[in-house]
Amino acid sequence: MIVIPMAGLSRRFTLAGYALPKYMLPVGDTTVFAHAVRSFSGLFADTPFLFIGRHVADTEAFLRRECARLGIADARIAMLEQETAGQAETVELGLGQAGVGDREPVTIFNIDTFRARYAFPEAGWFASSDGYLEVFRGEGANWSYVGPADAAEAGGEPLVARTTEKQPISDLCCDGLYHFARAGDFRSALAQERASPTLPELYVAPLYNHLIHTGRRIHYDVVPEQVITFCGVPAEYEAVLRSL
Repeated sequence: MIVIPMAGLSRRFTLAGYALPKYMLPVGDTTVFAHAVRSFSGLFADTPFLFIGRHVADTEAFLRRECARLGIADARIAMLEQETAGQAETVELGLGQAGVGDREPVTIFNIDTFRARYAFPEAGWFASSDGYLEVFRGEGANWSYVGPADAAEAGGEPLVARTTEKQPISDLCCDGLYHFARAGDFRSALAQERASPTLPELYVAPLYNHLIHTGRRIHYDVVPEQVITFCGVPAEYEAVLRSL
């Protein structure tokens, strides 16, 4: 299942004078939402999608129109009544409302990122992986980061030793795609994070640390930065418009 949480407040866009939530903003003849979701166009026919929004700006009707226009065969919508404590809690509530079972794999992706031609990894490690983060090589203090495992311990696989949020520990920056082989692992890791928070907000990336500590094998997959377009702040959105 592809899970798209979109219950944030778009505060930076509001402060910049934008009246619509960022996922509704126009990009050419379509929307930010459509560009982000088209990252997974190769999966539209046979993979369920779950969109998690809030009751603002007639979002539910917008989602139904956009999903029909994109031709997603199995599009599910979960609408939340209030703000959440972060993206991880948004996903948790959406999975619960949609009745997603603990054994179902979930791939979480940001609504403000465009990823060209996404496909699940073809590398041998993916079949037995407990989860992975997609990363690109970069720098800055605004990303989630992956610290790779020691090469000898990893046995040739791209294993994660730990993850951080807004704390550079390597040049492996997460592009906003987080895969969990089982929704139950996501839930149990979130419960541990909630019981002993490492940050004021419930982010997704730090949850992997709890799984790594219990022996789960978490991987990372490096992709070229050129296949990613970020649209999360007004300056990035305006740059996208200029590039059209």
